[in-house]
Amino acid sequence: MSIFPTRILLATDGSEEAELAALSAVELAQRTNSELHVVHVGVVPTLLVSYPGTLGYEGKLYEQIEEDSSELLRKESWRVKAAGGTVAGAHLRMGKVDLEIVALAKELGADLIVMGCRGHRGVRRVIEGSVSDGVIRHARCPVLVVRPKRSRRRRFANFREDPLAELHRTP
Repeated sequence: MSIFPTRILLATDGSEEAELAALSAVELAQRTNSELHVVHVGVVPTLLVSYPGTLGYEGKLYEQIEEDSSELLRKESWRVKAAGGTVAGAHLRMGKVDLEIVALAKELGADLIVMGCRGHRGVRRVIEGSVSDGVIRHARCPVLVVRPKRSRRRRFANFREDPLAELHRTP
């Protein structure tokens, strides 16, 4: 067993943080001569999961989510290739994001999972949860969580200049 990964799984959601994670995954894969797999998990609304047979379960809503997710995966795979990486496999999953990522990592025998983190805090984190926390908690391999280089000092400096600036920012 090597300390360097031979198979890396990049989990992406198309966000800015996921793009940073992709760049890190490409660089790691190149330096360690590892296979790079990309996964995107389409989020199925609780209504569709909880009540099979309801209107839309096998209909247009699920198909649209799957189609949009497939398109996002295609774009993210292309971005990895444009950054100089080689995609060994592009995987689309539907369901609970953290569990699907961990399940695929196990199926592939991934040595490392790379993913971005939006860094939600407080009430927003409690409500939305943290995908990266769930992956870290359940994964059997190491997880690299890539965070943007936002300075706390810069964020609070803006707050001091205009106390309402933080309230008016769009997420």
